[in-house]
Amino acid sequence: MSQDVSNPQLPPKSDESCGLEHLLRHAKIWRAGVTPSSKGIPTGFPVLDSLLPKNGWQRNSLTEILTQQEGIGALRLMLPTIAWFTQMQRVVWVCPPYVPYAPALQAAGVVLERMLIIEPHEDHQVDSEYILWAFEQALRLMDCGVAMAWIGAAQHMRLRRLQLACEQGQTLGVIFRPEVYAVQTSPAVLRLSLVNAVDTTVKVRILKAQGGVNACSCQLQL
Repeated sequence: MSQDVSNPQLPPKSDESCGLEHLLRHAKIWRAGVTPSSKGIPTGFPVLDSLLPKNGWQRNSLTEILTQQEGIGALRLMLPTIAWFTQMQRVVWVCPPYVPYAPALQAAGVVLERMLIIEPHEDHQVDSEYILWAFEQALRLMDCGVAMAWIGAAQHMRLRRLQLACEQGQTLGVIFRPEVYAVQTSPAVLRLSLVNAVDTTVKVRILKAQGGVNACSCQLQL
């Protein structure tokens, strides 16, 4: 292994020390004496960031995105975040209802090599229990920055387990659910509702945000 030419007096680094430095630079490693950033993860939509308590998605937490209908723009809302995370970490899709369209993702800046899509074996029936289980495992993965799942009904206790998994895995968890579940209580730190507005805009309503919000809604071009 070559020596550091910037300082010839320094001995070459061992494989062990290089591995340790790489590990300590990992986004999910917290070091004693270093205060973690309390700033949120930018959503890619400044107007939405300005309304949220930490000016973005809250780290290590569960977020719910509820929609009136499919195709309203819920995934497009997450695209800037997906692209941002894939520069450093893996993004996990748990049983998406449609096959992600690679050219569109790549055009949005997503690093496809860091995407992981979890799908059941051909002989395994896809049900809510399987999706919730797989999603919880994804939230605990060391190299997972954000995990997403599409679910319907779920018991409060099960959602609470997902929130705890986000905290333990230091992962942003996002679940997409139908609007009908907005009336149910949820342990998710952030809950957003998407509804059609004028023309091609979507109204984003903040149903719940830990720490309060500056306004309860905004309109986005998705």
